[in-house]
Amino acid sequence: MKKSRFTEQQIVGFLKQVDSGLAVKDVCRQGGFSEATFYKWRSKYAGMQADDVRRLKDLEVENARLKKLLAQAHLDLEALKVGFGVKR
Repeated sequence: MKKSRFTEQQIVGFLKQVDSGLAVKDVCRQGGFSEATFYKWRSKYAGMQADDVRRLKDLEVENARLKKLLAQAHLDLEALKVGFGVKR
């Protein structure tokens, strides 16, 4: 996944600028990103503080790691079944 040019704090800052009354178009122009990006961020980070966003990012990383471990465990179990000739 491509790393964002903006930190979570910056993204939350852009969202707060629009909440305070600035136009979406102006915030996007000043920040150098598209309106589509802004609306994607708003759907993902709406109502969050910078700490909440950081925690969400940490949980996503941990979730990916756990999914990888689970997939590896399933592969190991399947290899053991094949090695011992266990049928399903």
